[in-house]
Amino acid sequence: MGRAMPHVTRMSDYILVLDSGTTSTRAIAFDLAGKVASVAQRGLTQHYPRPGWVEHDAQEIWRLTFDCAQQVVAEVGADRVAAIGITNQRETIVAWDRETGEPLARAIVWQDRRTADFCAGLKEQGHEPEVQRRTGLLLDPYFSASKMRWLLDNEGQVRAAAEAGRLALGTVESWLVWKLSGGAHVSDASNASRTQLLPLDGAQFDEDLCELFGVPAAALPHVVDTHGPLAETNLFGRIIPITGLAGDQQAATIGQACFVHGETKATYGTGAFVLTNMGENIPRSANRLLGTVLMQDRGRRTYALEGSVFVAGSLVQWLRDSLGLLSSAAETEALARSVPDSGGVTIVPALSGLGAPHWRADARGAIMGLSFASGRAQIARAALEAMAHQTMDLARAFAADGAPWQRLRIDGGMSANDWMAQDLADVLEIKVERPDMVETTALGAGILAATGAGLFASLDEAASAMRGSVRHFCPTMAPGVRAERLARWQSALAAA
Repeated sequence: MGRAMPHVTRMSDYILVLDSGTTSTRAIAFDLAGKVASVAQRGLTQHYPRPGWVEHDAQEIWRLTFDCAQQVVAEVGADRVAAIGITNQRETIVAWDRETGEPLARAIVWQDRRTADFCAGLKEQGHEPEVQRRTGLLLDPYFSASKMRWLLDNEGQVRAAAEAGRLALGTVESWLVWKLSGGAHVSDASNASRTQLLPLDGAQFDEDLCELFGVPAAALPHVVDTHGPLAETNLFGRIIPITGLAGDQQAATIGQACFVHGETKATYGTGAFVLTNMGENIPRSANRLLGTVLMQDRGRRTYALEGSVFVAGSLVQWLRDSLGLLSSAAETEALARSVPDSGGVTIVPALSGLGAPHWRADARGAIMGLSFASGRAQIARAALEAMAHQTMDLARAFAADGAPWQRLRIDGGMSANDWMAQDLADVLEIKVERPDMVETTALGAGILAATGAGLFASLDEAASAMRGSVRHFCPTMAPGVRAERLARWQSALAAA
């Protein structure tokens, strides 16, 4: 992964990262020591036109992202920005007109379930084993291809643009690059690998997969590396190269410096996402995990095995906003510490079904073991305990797929909770490592862009300079307590 160093490298250079998430978009300027020099953030409007449907306004994504970028560039100076990196909510799909550059419909968000029947039909026809073998992904509405098909079938403007040869389809990073560059239609390999149209061993989108899903290959972007000279923009008063692109979970894995086979990170945000670096070997899961592209450098891919949990921080948000049991998410740590245990209360947080390794859309959330002795503290503690329980299910699946964890690097908003970090170490019986900078998604995009711009000779060198210090949590739980917890979780899981 080595790159030639530029003729001048100044510690005053900044990397501008555009982090386009599900609920907000932001711009961050990192210096080459990983310190944040400036940040701007805007909330995104969530559209829920029907139950199970989730949409974004693609024009709003672009406008607010550009507004944030302009604010940060104005603060640090355009002449000080060495390169741009982009990370994004994965699987969300945008359709736009190649001639006008305008969206043709609302973006369909990764959480959207409207294509469940279409995916079930493909599964009933026996296509899932081959799709999983080729793409590493299961037939589920989560991924992009069925969303593209829905737009073609149900949005007249999208269909008309396709028939006229003007349709462009892409994930969010592809949309942002198009707008920044004035028409470069590219998608990095990490995001492209989430569409179900890119074979894990294929350089570009596959005609047969496109035909299976009914997606015109001509509308798709060109698949490029995750770092290097990918595109450029002149919208900030001078030409600035775009040198890093990655989906949010891959970016977080890079931000955690998981560059060696077997190294694993878990991000605890709205949901929880665990990725293990599998090196250059294409991952084949027999335990309902996903194979994905972690990064690509000069056409050479590094792969990851992934497990996705649908509900993590959103469980705490539900306890706060819907049940009124909490005044703030931060209150859970003090409540958990205020009692010796959960009093037998176990929460199965299947509020939107169960993700990996179960993949049970029909599962429903449950709070088990309630008694008159149960109160806010016990329920809050059980909610945090559920994070370790769900992670343990994933740990067993990863081990069964030949990828056991030696330690776990955690990040995301929930990971700032010291009690939860310690509970993960106790239940998993491994060392848990948390960086001081828990916003590793944006940092990972910064590491990619800095390396892609030649400011560092390798990703390892960039991560060493930019990642900062870490804190370790080591297991201390008595074996009997751990066994009782896990047995209670399995009973509750079966009931849910």
